[in-house]
Amino acid sequence: MIKRITLLLFLFLTQQTQSNPPFRGLGGELVPKHEIRGVWLTTIYGLDWPTFPVTNEQSRQHQQQELLDILDKLYEANFNTVFLQVRLRGDVIYPSAIEPASRVFSGKYGTQPGYDPLAFAIEECHKRGMECHAWFVTFPVGTEQVVKQQGRQSIVKRNPGLCKRHLGEWYLDPGIPETTTYLQSMVRELVTNYNIDGIHFDYIRYPDKADRFPDKPTYNKYGKGRPLAQWRRENINQLVGKLYDTVKEVKPWVQVSSAPLGKYNRIERNPNTGWTAYETVHQDPQHWMQHEKHDMVIPMMYYLHDDFFPFVDNWIENNNGRFIVPGLGIYRLEKEEADWELNDITDQIDYTRHFGGAGCVFFRTRNLLNNTKGIFDELKNNYYTYPAMLPPMPWIDDTPPPTPNEIRVEKTGGELKLSWDPQPDETGPYTYTVYYSQQGAINTALPQHILATGIRTTELYLPVSEDIEMGLTFCMTVSTPARIESAPSPEAFYYLSKYIK
Repeated sequence: MIKRITLLLFLFLTQQTQSNPPFRGLGGELVPKHEIRGVWLTTIYGLDWPTFPVTNEQSRQHQQQELLDILDKLYEANFNTVFLQVRLRGDVIYPSAIEPASRVFSGKYGTQPGYDPLAFAIEECHKRGMECHAWFVTFPVGTEQVVKQQGRQSIVKRNPGLCKRHLGEWYLDPGIPETTTYLQSMVRELVTNYNIDGIHFDYIRYPDKADRFPDKPTYNKYGKGRPLAQWRRENINQLVGKLYDTVKEVKPWVQVSSAPLGKYNRIERNPNTGWTAYETVHQDPQHWMQHEKHDMVIPMMYYLHDDFFPFVDNWIENNNGRFIVPGLGIYRLEKEEADWELNDITDQIDYTRHFGGAGCVFFRTRNLLNNTKGIFDELKNNYYTYPAMLPPMPWIDDTPPPTPNEIRVEKTGGELKLSWDPQPDETGPYTYTVYYSQQGAINTALPQHILATGIRTTELYLPVSEDIEMGLTFCMTVSTPARIESAPSPEAFYYLSKYIK
């Protein structure tokens, strides 16, 4: 972790008492120790990042600094997961042998901005103890204008047999077997070349107004007499299964998730629900979870009241032990959108925590950091008061790591240096969590004792004040790539004082 960030961490240690009491939610529960706290960071049109293309060295530095400012603010509010949009509409934000670079970063399709935005984002997320998941738009490949601007680099031009034009936009046809092969090649390239923590599929469905999607020739060739809706659903199911297997073949610890429509299917409590994943766009995420082809589902639940709460229950009841993480539409707090009240969002967080959700993801980052109706302050000061570890994934590997040795503490100049022995990472990235207490024994079950988590190095530097005297107790744990946490190390006591005692 970088020292500029650890300065924020050490604010906890320079106060004799906590400034915020533990927050209690819907059922009186405390802030959880394990929770996914995520944002969708949108790159298409530069909606969240970047807000301008690189034209020279100065603008490159400013573009990178934009992301650092975003991540610093997320870190300040104890977020731990970033879903970064890496494939937009037939273009990508990283160097690829398969699809062109997005124009968002450089101003021109196929041109890099002088650095690799994805590698940069991953490194900076990891410095702050956050995971970085590659948000991958699956079937849409652009409007007529986008295809024209991409020219010969567009998949529509390179392989027109895979593509269908629908309502003025182009899509890969899910029913063509070569579409699956093409997407597998992209996923393999991405997972092989980057230290991502997950790959997150968006638009992994048939498009809006699917009844008008022009795939009749494909259906006639491959449908084999099955009902159209069933055949389409099976196309998506088979693709999901093959993409999951491709990811796990390359790196078993990389998580696979998706963002389906927020309502899985029509339920008795709300029979007139309108759009659903299953009936409207031929998504079957429950099938993916039941057949162990997903690690996490993040439904886009941008609704209120009876269009939200019973559908959370529906997802959780059918999750097969996988994570359900409702995606919350904080953009709807904006007056020009739906003018929701702040408590509309906090009620949804409370409900998700109380009834078995693994966390929440917010759409989108800019609405959060703009503090629309106080949402950022509310999360920072109440809901996300303390750091949270990411929940364990025992279906990947349930073996706990060995108990680490005692943490080492020494004062060097105006800093405390905490260090520990490394764990072997042949099977994927291990992370570390440092706990502390100012009142003696540490309770590792309580999030208020977490000093920092998601650490990927073996040392932590904490700026200290020469004017403070206090006794500090530290310990640490190690977590496997499946986030199985070890038993805590022996505690280490350090008395902070400018006098020798």
